[in-house]
Amino acid sequence: MIEFWHWWVLAVLLAVIETVVPAGASFLWLGGAASAVGLALAAFPALPWQIQFLLFAALAIAAVVGARVVARRPAGGDDGRPGLNRRAEGYIGTVHTLATPIVNGRGRAVVGDTHWTVEGPDLPAGASVRVVGTDGAALKVEKA
Repeated sequence: MIEFWHWWVLAVLLAVIETVVPAGASFLWLGGAASAVGLALAAFPALPWQIQFLLFAALAIAAVVGARVVARRPAGGDDGRPGLNRRAEGYIGTVHTLATPIVNGRGRAVVGDTHWTVEGPDLPAGASVRVVGTDGAALKVEKA
C-alpha cells in the first residue's frame, strides 16, 4: 500500500536528480507534483492508488507545461524598469557641474553622488554642462 510519505520521498529524490542532471530538466516540477499527491493522500488516506497515479500524472503534466510557459518568457522582459543597465541614457537632457576641466575633449562631472567621464568641448572645472548623448560609459556634453 502506498503511503503519503512515499510520495514525499519520491519528491525529494526527484529534487536531488534535478541537481545532478543538465540545466533545463523538469525533475523539480515532477517532484512538486509528487509532493502535492503526498499532501492529498495525507488529507484523504483512503485514496486508491489508481487515483493517486492519475493525480500525479495530471499534476506532472500541468507543472511541466506551466514551467515551459514561464521559461519561454523573454529574460529581462518589461519589468517596469526600462532604463535598467542603461543608466547613462537616463541622464540625457540633465545639467551637471564639471568636477575636473574638460581638456582635449575629456573630463569628469558630478552626476548625483558619482563622478562620470564626460566628453565635449574644453571647459573649466565648475562649469555647467548638459548631457546630450552617451558613448559607452562616457556622457557626451555641451555647455549649458
